[in-house]
Amino acid sequence: MTSAPVLRSSALQQALALNIVHPRSSSATFASTLSAVRPTPVTGSKSDTVPFQDMIGAAARKYGVRPALLAAVVKQESNFNPNAKSRAGAKGLTQLMDGTARGLGVTDPFDPAQSLDGGARFLGGLLKQFKGNETLALAAYNAGPGAVQKYGGIPPYQETQRYIPKVLGYATQFGRIWAGS
Repeated sequence: MTSAPVLRSSALQQALALNIVHPRSSSATFASTLSAVRPTPVTGSKSDTVPFQDMIGAAARKYGVRPALLAAVVKQESNFNPNAKSRAGAKGLTQLMDGTARGLGVTDPFDPAQSLDGGARFLGGLLKQFKGNETLALAAYNAGPGAVQKYGGIPPYQETQRYIPKVLGYATQFGRIWAGS
């Protein structure tokens, strides 16, 4: 019997029956999807700011994460809603599960500062683990580091393969906000 991968994303946690993309040409498919990343329009925010911008910047710098990347994760995970809660129990801006939050020192995942600090710490650790590779770090944030290790790269989960280009698209869009800093 194979154990299920540790699920880090609320979307994956909600869908315990993961759709697997069979490896016929999933690498090529994912690579072509990733190469076609376009900035995803961000609605509901001013073009020169993001919600929680100062806190995102501080938390990102503290853990060696690009602020635009952390902002993109927050956009994708909670749409900047500090009170977001998934059906699976992920909470706050960075959608941390209770056990993950505790392990990161987060006592109140609905507190924006704590959620951002925990999410940035987790993402920063993943970036170190995967030698700065943002694509692998995002895959691990979404599907769990065990899944990335198990598959030797991007797990063949459709949700993860959709998640990465979306987040990278947001990061591209948010990048101009922090370009001068």
